[in-house]
Amino acid sequence: MRRCTLAAAALLLTAGHAAAQCTGTSYLELLSDEQRMELDQATADMPYAQGLIWDATRDGQVMTVVGTMHIFDPRLVPIYDMISQDIAAADLIMLEATPDDQRALEAMLVEQPDMFLITEGPTLPDLLDDGTWALLSDASANRGVPGFMAAQMQPWYLSIILAIPPCAMEGLASGIEGLDGMIGTLANENDVPMQALEPITTLFEIFQTGTIEEQIDMLRLSLISPDMQQSMFVAMLDSYFSGQIGELWEVSRIAVADVPGLDPETGAALFDEMEDALLNRRNRDWMPVIADAMAENDTVVLAFGAAHLIGEDGVLNMLANDGWELERRY
Repeated sequence: MRRCTLAAAALLLTAGHAAAQCTGTSYLELLSDEQRMELDQATADMPYAQGLIWDATRDGQVMTVVGTMHIFDPRLVPIYDMISQDIAAADLIMLEATPDDQRALEAMLVEQPDMFLITEGPTLPDLLDDGTWALLSDASANRGVPGFMAAQMQPWYLSIILAIPPCAMEGLASGIEGLDGMIGTLANENDVPMQALEPITTLFEIFQTGTIEEQIDMLRLSLISPDMQQSMFVAMLDSYFSGQIGELWEVSRIAVADVPGLDPETGAALFDEMEDALLNRRNRDWMPVIADAMAENDTVVLAFGAAHLIGEDGVLNMLANDGWELERRY
């Protein structure tokens, strides 16, 4: 469970919903020369480190593979325009979560509150020392979540909320769709079938791993400074829109060293654990789902968080190893 908070932060690269209202200094501008060299080395030989839209072809079949961002930013509009015809003409759209899944999740929040909330026994103010609770309560309030609501949240769930910087919370409340939502809406308008790559509960099962005590230990590590969170958010947005997805992911790895109370060696191990759980294992699980879909369809749009594109265990590399020809469109 010690990966929970890091995974929650990475959720912004793979799954979360807010409108991007964060501006200012990018974390990339704050890197030392040594860190910049480390970042460049990490991405130099990374498979498919650049690019957001790819065309995959094999035996007359076509997949449009899209690295999405689950938050809204006006810069998404031209990217959406590049794929809108593909979406309207597809036999099937594959997403991490379909609009039906999103509605099911909303129902789950109501019908299974104990999955997200502490419904019995001591709440967070009882489980934490006064100083830590005061800091967490203040951090929650800065994100529009009153202390009395935060007090009843499962630690892993509060960690997810605290992973979103305050500057992004206004958009979250507005419900503006990110690229995934835009794709789903257009698919609905054109009666194109949609399929989820995994059950809607997959991410929550990752976050819930571990005891309540372990979750609380990681919740304390959510208390990084708002300035750092904002600069990380700006860096993620800038890297995404420049198509530097490998850079987007690896700068998060470097930033772990700046988490208070976490020594670099432990941080590196936690990041590796999180990367395997949140990206690599899910990527591998998706491949047979994609293969089954392609056995029944000729034209598919495959869209998921951009971090799933990259690396040896990324979806693009696994498609290439499976005989798909890949051409970068954007």
